Amino acid sequence: MLKIPGGAASANLLQTKQHFQILDGLRGVAAISVLVFHFMEFAVPDYEKSFIAHAYLAVDFFFCLSGFVIAYAYDTRLKEIGTWTFFKLRLIRLHPLVIIGSVIGLLSFVFDPFSNLFAKYGTGKTVLMFLASCFMVPYALIKERYFNNFHLNPPSWSLFWEYIANIFYALIIIRLRNVLLWIITAIAAGLICYEAYTNHYIGVGWDGLTFWGGGARVLYSFLIGIMVYRSKWIIKSRLGLVGLSILLVFAFLIPFRPAFNYITDSVVVILYFPFIMALGAGATVAAKLNKLCKFLGDISYPLYMIHYPFLWLLYSYMEKYKPTLGTMSIVIPVGTLLLIGLAYLIMTYIDIPIRKYLKNRMEKATN
Repeated sequence: MLKIPGGAASANLLQTKQHFQILDGLRGVAAISVLVFHFMEFAVPDYEKSFIAHAYLAVDFFFCLSGFVIAYAYDTRLKEIGTWTFFKLRLIRLHPLVIIGSVIGLLSFVFDPFSNLFAKYGTGKTVLMFLASCFMVPYALIKERYFNNFHLNPPSWSLFWEYIANIFYALIIIRLRNVLLWIITAIAAGLICYEAYTNHYIGVGWDGLTFWGGGARVLYSFLIGIMVYRSKWIIKSRLGLVGLSILLVFAFLIPFRPAFNYITDSVVVILYFPFIMALGAGATVAAKLNKLCKFLGDISYPLYMIHYPFLWLLYSYMEKYKPTLGTMSIVIPVGTLLLIGLAYLIMTYIDIPIRKYLKNRMEKATN
């Protein structure tokens, strides 16, 4: 364990700075939107008929929010705590749920009562998928399920790029002047437009065929999040959690139109989300909504990282029994509530205790 000189004073550097409450709440709203979007992908595969077809853009919002929060939390103290300590802190924050999601994904794959995919691919490839999922190594294998880079837990594709962004932040970005970062950000905006135009939308990066599109998405959104913070684009407003949630969800509810979608996605990612970020950073939450903001922020990451294996079970069930849209209209809201509850339980009784244990060991090593 790396020791940091300075005893208790240095250990204090490991403590996380306070959160922007509204941004916490918006992260939870985005995570719930992703969950509903994934349900709808199975119930109504045609995006033009889905009411929340643009919620794949929530990932770009997550990247933007991550850039903002990382810059806020570490721009002024990364040099003091050290690069390796930064990496350890990020692993403690992110990786327990990577493992938890991988275990849930493995169990749902092996014991899926409605599918024979485990028997088809066998124990060896399943073990490889599990190890790849745990160690964040893209392994697109299951062609019957859209060739996901991380089949056991598909949302891990964005965590892969999140890890890459964190590494680049600590090793390179922190050392670059804002002028150069603006140039890179402008180039990244061009890549976003290119990906949107080439693929007719920006929902790429999750499968083996569009892998590098994920790099374009994280490059722009993570950098613009950093630049929103460094440029002090804080817009004071009285919109609060409800008003800003409406503005955020509006982007997800835009009708999906293939002929114009590349324009819609580019505008939302390049301009609209940074604007929402600036508004969220400058807004204050009403006292009565403090707990709701905290709850939404707390469950956002667990919900994102544990929900999809259960959707694979649902998909297998749908393939076998072909439920009606009426049945799905009941399954989706009930399933959403159940998965939010499960995410809260996993966070409370597994994720938080593991993170506290690892954080305590790290802090003791500084004394």
